[in-house]
Amino acid sequence: MKKQKNKLAISAIMSVAFIWFTTHFGGGFASGAQLYSYFGKYGGFCLILPVLAMAYDALFFGYALHFAKKHEVYDYRSYNNAFYGKFAPVFSNLFEVIYLVTMCLAPAVAFATGGATLKEVTGLPYPVCTVIIGLFIFVVAIFGSRLVRKVASVLSIVIIAGLLIVYIPNIIVGADRISASVAGMSAGNISFGSALYSAFLYGTFQLINIAVFVQHAETFGEPKEAKKSMGVGFVINALMMVVVALGLLTISNDPDIANQSVPTLFMVQKGVGASFMVPLVSILIILGAVSTAVNMVAAMVKRVSVRITTEEERKSEEESGKPGKKTVIIALVCCLIDFGIAQFGLLTLVQKAYSFLAYLEIPVILIPYIIHMIVTRFDTKEKK
Repeated sequence: MKKQKNKLAISAIMSVAFIWFTTHFGGGFASGAQLYSYFGKYGGFCLILPVLAMAYDALFFGYALHFAKKHEVYDYRSYNNAFYGKFAPVFSNLFEVIYLVTMCLAPAVAFATGGATLKEVTGLPYPVCTVIIGLFIFVVAIFGSRLVRKVASVLSIVIIAGLLIVYIPNIIVGADRISASVAGMSAGNISFGSALYSAFLYGTFQLINIAVFVQHAETFGEPKEAKKSMGVGFVINALMMVVVALGLLTISNDPDIANQSVPTLFMVQKGVGASFMVPLVSILIILGAVSTAVNMVAAMVKRVSVRITTEEERKSEEESGKPGKKTVIIALVCCLIDFGIAQFGLLTLVQKAYSFLAYLEIPVILIPYIIHMIVTRFDTKEKK
């Protein structure tokens, strides 16, 4: 009996840890744009900063999951109402606004990632490439989102394996360039304070994922498993980020890197086995972007359709497996909005929009959570 319980606990701990990674890992990660924008210009510091950012996130995610399990609140609205207490009418609704902004921004980044990658490979204009990616995402979101969700874990493993195949040989061959980048940091050209602040922004814009994670706290047998799960998630995320950071250090001193919207592709073009690696990494990046966008668009469609469709219409769609007219229109509107946002460009969205999201989260998530940790002594203080 005890062995069975331990197996279930380990299974829950590992599955939620990988949910964190698959949520974190998308087209922006696979393209290298996300890590390069926040860490790439800080030389050797970029090997430390991702670890710090993930430790920061692990603390907050672990706390949120622990609270959700302890108080048995597993949808994010109920969770927020319980967490914010008497301040919930203000903070739960502010959280909701930020979450809706994220639901628009994340698919737009995926559109931009796929479009930028396609542009680099084909030479077609960026707007045309985002139209192609957008049409593909729209069709898959309408007819194949269930399939994408079913194969999400397998797809993530394939993408991770593919990126390791791409990055590790380039890291080995580019060892001298990595050393040169680290030496540049040692020469005193980089401010650690600026680097640390960039890591803080990276970790902060990830905090909205609490909305995604709390539902999975139900799988834990007891609250303390949440902390163990996020400890495992920290190791997985930090290691993968360091691998990507090492790869980016091989091109960080190249004068053309500032103009590259897909750093991973640029690294491969400058590295080993370009004829084989370029098509491989392009497919991996587009797969990562499309899978992220489809899941996010599908979530947006579901969120809106509950408001404007009847239960009978939803039941009919579920039984037939075919989308209704309202569902198609909602998905089209969502894709058009994301397409419009994507025209700002991948690096602009990653650098500016994600940072803007971080600033929104500071007063709504970061500060209230710190206060909650102090006042409740990390949720150990019993209510009178």
